[in-house]
Amino acid sequence: MVVTNAPRPDSDDAYWRRPADGGASPHRVAPAAPAEPAAPRYEGPPASVPPPPGWQPPVVVPVTPPREMPRQDGDRMDAEEKAARTVSYGVGLVAAAVVLVLLVVVCARLVG
Repeated sequence: MVVTNAPRPDSDDAYWRRPADGGASPHRVAPAAPAEPAAPRYEGPPASVPPPPGWQPPVVVPVTPPREMPRQDGDRMDAEEKAARTVSYGVGLVAAAVVLVLLVVVCARLVG
């Protein structure tokens, strides 16, 4: 076994070793008591500069209320959704039929 960092008697690690007699370390210094902070003193609000003569706050222009939306006809919307669903099913059926015909044609060419 090769040891690359052999302990030396004059090593810096001697500072971190326990004292031989088990007592306190001679290098340890008791912390100083913190100083009492001075009581804060309130100096009041900062001085303000008066606004220039004739100054007014910004004016917000009132907007007109939005116009009323037209009423919805629930029965008409249901009828249009039903018609759209019928068209979607029809397109799906035609697409499925085309795929089925193409599949039959491809299988017939592979067999025959």
